[in-house]
Amino acid sequence: MRKYNFETKEVIVTTTFSTPLGEMFAAASKKGIVILSSFTPFHIEAKIEVLKSTLNADVIPGNCEAFEILKIQLNEYLNKQRKTFEIPLQLVGSPFQIKVWKELLNIPYGKTINCAEIAKKLEDEKLSKAVSNATLQNMIDILVPSFRVILDEVKFSIDEKNNFLLKLEKE
Repeated sequence: MRKYNFETKEVIVTTTFSTPLGEMFAAASKKGIVILSSFTPFHIEAKIEVLKSTLNADVIPGNCEAFEILKIQLNEYLNKQRKTFEIPLQLVGSPFQIKVWKELLNIPYGKTINCAEIAKKLEDEKLSKAVSNATLQNMIDILVPSFRVILDEVKFSIDEKNNFLLKLEKE
């Protein structure tokens, strides 16, 4: 059995679970949820590598109280019984990315905003492209609602999950 030096290493616990959106992957540190994403192995592996290097962390499968809370709150949200989440998050990224993600947390349920508006709130309208990139790098889907951001500089089709979430919030 592997022993962990908790004084020098962070431990990230991971799990997968089923939702109406499909299989989801979650990861949590002792500070909160660090990843919530559709289960796509290649993308998950890249996100895990970011966590390992940024947090000097070991990543292990397991369970924790944060996952139980996450599953309950996500289920309530998908059943229109919840509009906000009350679960600790640990945003892992550059200072600029974290600033953008905190702005995303302020977008009200059922509303959308474009990157230029977020850049303006960050007091630099020239940052619209950087806001778009930070939004695309969000590792905590749904809880940090990047699906509410209209990525006007990036030409791509909104995926089914984002369409589902936007429709859910508009009804």
